[in-house]
Amino acid sequence: MSVIASPHPSALLRQPYRREALFTLPAQEAHVSPARHFTADLLETWSVPASERDSAVLIVDELASNAAQYGRERLTVLLVLDRDTLHIVVSDSGTAVDRRRPDIAPDEHGRGTGIVQCLAQSTEVHQSRGGREVRACLRCSA
Repeated sequence: MSVIASPHPSALLRQPYRREALFTLPAQEAHVSPARHFTADLLETWSVPASERDSAVLIVDELASNAAQYGRERLTVLLVLDRDTLHIVVSDSGTAVDRRRPDIAPDEHGRGTGIVQCLAQSTEVHQSRGGREVRACLRCSA
C-alpha cells in the first residue's frame, strides 16, 4: 500500500482545517479490509466522531468493494477533511464495459451504491477511459 498523508506544512498555513490522505492498493477483494481499517484509524486520529467515522468507513467499504470487483489494476482512496466536510473519493482502473456482470443475478448486487447515497450528503460518479471515480461527501463535526 502506498500512502500519502497530510499536506505539506506550508499548505497548513493557508488551510488550517484541511487534512488529506491518499492510498493506492491492488484492485483485489483482499485489500478492501485494509482500506476500511486504515480509514477507521485515520479518521480516529483526525478526531472524527464515532458515528460519522462509522458512516465514512461504510462508504469506503462499499466503494472499495466495487473498485476491487471492477478495477483491473488498482484502486485509490482519497480522504479529505476540509472543515466540516469529509470528501471520500474512490477510483479504479476499470472501464464501463468491465462493469457488466451477466453472471450475477440482479438482486444479488447493486445495494452498495444505495447505501452510499443514503449515508452521504452528495455523490458523483465520473467514468473515463482510464476508470471510474466515485465521490461522496459527508458532513463531519471534527
